[in-house]
Amino acid sequence: MSKKNNDKLLIFALGGVGEIGKNMYVVQHANDIVVVDAGLKFPEEDMLGIDIVIPDITYLTENRDKVRGILITHGHEDHIGGLPYVLKNLNVPVYGTKLTLGLIEGKLKEAGLLGETKRILINADSEVQLGTIKASFFKTNHSIPDSVGVCLDTPEGTVVHTGDFKFDHTPVNSQYADLQRIADIGRRGVLALLSDSTNAERAGFTPSESNIGVEFEDIFRKATQRVVVATFASNVHRIQQVINAAAATKRKIVVVGRSMVNVVSIASDLGYLNIPEGMLIEPEEINKMAADRVVVLSTGSQGEPMSALTRMARSTHRKIDILPGDTVVIAATPIPGNERYVGRTVDELFRLGANVIYGPGSVSGVHVSGHGSQEELKLMLNLIKPKYFIPIHGEYRMLRQHALLGEAVGIERENIFVIDNGDTVEFQGGAGRKGSKVPAGNILIDGLGVGDVGNIVLRDRKLLSQDGILVVVVTLSKQDGAILSGPDIISRGFVYVRESEGLLEEANRIVTSTLQKLMNDKVNEWASLKTNVKDALGRFLYEQTRRRPMILPIIMEV
Repeated sequence: MSKKNNDKLLIFALGGVGEIGKNMYVVQHANDIVVVDAGLKFPEEDMLGIDIVIPDITYLTENRDKVRGILITHGHEDHIGGLPYVLKNLNVPVYGTKLTLGLIEGKLKEAGLLGETKRILINADSEVQLGTIKASFFKTNHSIPDSVGVCLDTPEGTVVHTGDFKFDHTPVNSQYADLQRIADIGRRGVLALLSDSTNAERAGFTPSESNIGVEFEDIFRKATQRVVVATFASNVHRIQQVINAAAATKRKIVVVGRSMVNVVSIASDLGYLNIPEGMLIEPEEINKMAADRVVVLSTGSQGEPMSALTRMARSTHRKIDILPGDTVVIAATPIPGNERYVGRTVDELFRLGANVIYGPGSVSGVHVSGHGSQEELKLMLNLIKPKYFIPIHGEYRMLRQHALLGEAVGIERENIFVIDNGDTVEFQGGAGRKGSKVPAGNILIDGLGVGDVGNIVLRDRKLLSQDGILVVVVTLSKQDGAILSGPDIISRGFVYVRESEGLLEEANRIVTSTLQKLMNDKVNEWASLKTNVKDALGRFLYEQTRRRPMILPIIMEV
């Protein structure tokens, strides 16, 4: 590659565009690669049995000697959850703020990677040299403390990545967005802006998180029995508001759910949660307390099957039962795709006699988004004044809406790139254009397996879940190919054997006659025998039942 060609600036996403989750963005100049975030996303409904999804980092592992580090904008799962898997294959330094590194260290400890991963603490005033790229940072507001945006000075120009942000002028923790510094970066001149598109469809401004404290206090005062609050474990500001409201109404707090216990412990150790002495009690003590003196802080705002709230709703939680008259507050909106799970949990809570505060009617009071709405997105665009604009962090329609906002504030249409994962935008001599694609996609994690479940396995799982399986076992003679035993047909998830004897007897006859015909034609390769049995049996079963079960012929010779 000629030097001239080599000095291009490349920007692309390995995750986070056209989807919500698994955020990972890459900025490359010549032989220096800087990665921003390494998140996960939760599986879609058709990903049967999959636990989580992470980005495909083939490009990074193939260019591992060029990767200078991973910069993390904040500590949410969709930005740090992929790190344990990424660092196993790509041992590079990780840069993050104090709380972000605290949450990452918990994950690395579980994965046994803490000792070998270089972790570098940064703050909003840090500057880091990563080869030819210099990184600096600026404070933003989000639903977790210590979130930052990233400014990358490259020989081709400055690239700004906002991280997840809103402009909250009355933040709970008094950590104000640094509007001054953002404007200064804009004044110096910005080549390209990558900006959060999550709420690009929502008009106006996102309300302040501090509005919620008043609402919690009101709910806690009016509740005559226990109050259960379910929210995202990582929403440290929300947790602080629950603590404040409990202190104001003289209630004690019980923390349940593994991730909630972890975050409360890490955030209070690092000084991001202010918990009055004696405020926290153990779940075992809950029944010794007067019902109107207790708040339960729980995971499960998304109706996750194994979460603490879902177990309470199903009366399977080991230590806490929901009693008639308890108040349950779900302080979150469902992530797209989770609406059904949340609805089911709410139904079960109502059946137990709880008073449930949830959903669009009430949620404005007990939940606000951590992402800026249209007016805040326009403000960011106007402060940064980029020449080129790449909307990130959102499903395709959100990216499109954000692109329209970019046009509305005066960015040239041809300077706005709405990209998919793997699409590169390349800059040379101050001019940007769409470049070639790099490998990008989903790596599926199932149990301990990373990437060993692909489309074919998922297709088989789908087939098994819809139409079941038939196993056909036949033993043939080695001498003359005659059938010595079988065919035996075993059915699972296809038909109930006792009620379908006629169908299975006919299936048996078809297998026998197919095999005999093949033997007469001197066909004895196993592959041909199996394929012919599958085809003949599949045709017959589809005609009879309009179903296509998976058919597994097992042929043995003795």
